[in-house]
Amino acid sequence: MMPIMTNEPFEDETVSVKEAADEAEDDAPSRPNRIARLLEALTQFGLGEMTTRIGTNVLAVLVIVAVVLLLRTFYQSVVLGATPAGAGGPERVVTPAISAESIPMSISAELEGIARSAIPHTTIPTRPRLDVVTYEVQPGDTVFGIADKYGLRPQTILWGNPYTLRDDPHRLSVGMELNILPIDGTYYEWQGGETLTGVATFFHVEAEVIVNFPGNYLDPEAIGDLANPNIEPGTWLIIPGGEREFISWSAPIGVTRENPAVARVMGAGACSPVSGGAIGYGVFIWPTNSHFLSGYDYSPDTNHYGIDLHGTLGEGVYASDAGVIVYAGWNDYGYGNLILIDHGNNFQTLYAHLNGINVVCGESVGQGQVIGSLGSTGNSSGPHLHFEIMSSQYGKVNPWNFLPPP
Repeated sequence: MMPIMTNEPFEDETVSVKEAADEAEDDAPSRPNRIARLLEALTQFGLGEMTTRIGTNVLAVLVIVAVVLLLRTFYQSVVLGATPAGAGGPERVVTPAISAESIPMSISAELEGIARSAIPHTTIPTRPRLDVVTYEVQPGDTVFGIADKYGLRPQTILWGNPYTLRDDPHRLSVGMELNILPIDGTYYEWQGGETLTGVATFFHVEAEVIVNFPGNYLDPEAIGDLANPNIEPGTWLIIPGGEREFISWSAPIGVTRENPAVARVMGAGACSPVSGGAIGYGVFIWPTNSHFLSGYDYSPDTNHYGIDLHGTLGEGVYASDAGVIVYAGWNDYGYGNLILIDHGNNFQTLYAHLNGINVVCGESVGQGQVIGSLGSTGNSSGPHLHFEIMSSQYGKVNPWNFLPPP
């Protein structure tokens, strides 16, 4: 027989559901109480604060992880246009390629990279020069200026050009080509048949200094014996630190009225012996109207034993002290028209590069008398007077020490 169905619920099922609901309702408020009791127990054991910190840190870590996951998902879906695996959504967006031709020149240059900006004052370490270089003399150049330009002593310029300057700074002329040594010293042309030790002694250095200087490119083994070195005649050698006596092209010391013949080496202006004549006062006056330099100063280092005084072409030149003319005429060694006066008291004065000569041999002159006109004859770069004072006892002295203040 079929069982009879009714609309009333079974009594057993109704009771069981109601009881389950009541139990759940009774347990709900009891869970927070359990957590509270647990925290209270941990606090009693001194672990409450530590537990709170641990919980806070754990929560912070979970929040950071969640933020990272969210940002990663956002980056993939929005920035890259990617769709997470297994998820629906728009198709991936592909950015179209851009050709280099479509980029403007200014932007294209920037996209190539960051250009390194030029440094206008880059410091380049200086390297010592070993070879001799050539310099062409310019207008206004002097031996002192050229030496300073290359960090050398003035005498090195003279000693580096023995055949060109001949130890005379007045020979310098525009367009002249000079040898510029890499180091202070002298320049010597090897003649052959001489000893390297003898040459070194002449220049006051050791032979090894010449051999070992890199700029001479000498092989010590190939040279062999220093007394008979294997060096090709005509080879120019740099003598580092070398020095020598200057060749004097000026008047010799001691050209007196009693013995003027010693000046015959200077040229045709030499005079014959003179007896008597004017005697100087021992006090010197300025030989020109101008009292300042117009060229070289007194400088034994450059073989210049006088002062170059400024003046105008044709202007008068005066006897610095009374005396007798012992030389009047042309000088063969670069001084042009030259006058030499013996003052009869162991002093002589010299006047060079004159435009004209107003006196003759043996003539007595008084202090301040016009003896010639200022010029630019001989080795001269312009009108000036080369003036020297010489003493039979002290040699060629500095005129500044004997002339009155300018």
